[in-house]
Amino acid sequence: MDTLSVGPVSVPDTKLAREATELVREATSDLIYHHSRRVYCFGALQGRNRDLSFDPELLYVAAMFHDLGLGSRFRTSGRRFEVDGADEARRFLQGHAVPEDSVRRVWTAIALHTTPGIPQFMEPEVALVTAGVEYDVLGIGYRDIDEADRSAITALHPRPGFKERILEAFTEGVRHKPETTFGNVKADVLAHRVPGFERADFVRTILDSPWPE
Repeated sequence: MDTLSVGPVSVPDTKLAREATELVREATSDLIYHHSRRVYCFGALQGRNRDLSFDPELLYVAAMFHDLGLGSRFRTSGRRFEVDGADEARRFLQGHAVPEDSVRRVWTAIALHTTPGIPQFMEPEVALVTAGVEYDVLGIGYRDIDEADRSAITALHPRPGFKERILEAFTEGVRHKPETTFGNVKADVLAHRVPGFERADFVRTILDSPWPE
């Protein structure tokens, strides 16, 4: 497989990977583009650290598409942004005649990337998209990657003001469909950043259900 180097990481340089890059570059902001590239890089390095064998091309596509669903055209979909991004990746891969099992892995990696506690027990591509997201957004496992490697990646894909800017992107991506945050981390985002937001309460939902007891 042809590759390009991003610091210590080999990035696939196949037709599929190039077209995924072009699509995401055109459809998203610089913030999401650079974040997605870092997710691939950090996920790949964590895969190496964990001695996981993964398909770089599938991991790359999943990383590049994982936040596509935050875009403005999905804000009235009524679905979780993760599902919107996963469906876009599925259409893209099916359009390139990628085998269905590979499509499923990419779809699952994107759909579960904000659901902690599950992806690490699934296929490496699924586990490593979440690992890359957790590294870049939450700093989980921060010291698992050498400072020199981390600096090389962020030099090519910088993250100025990232914490505040990514929170704003999350807010804008889901504030128009707050019902999709029930039971997931984006409810925290809206609770902090959208005045008047009221998160759904799991216990209240059970107690107020139409069942008599």
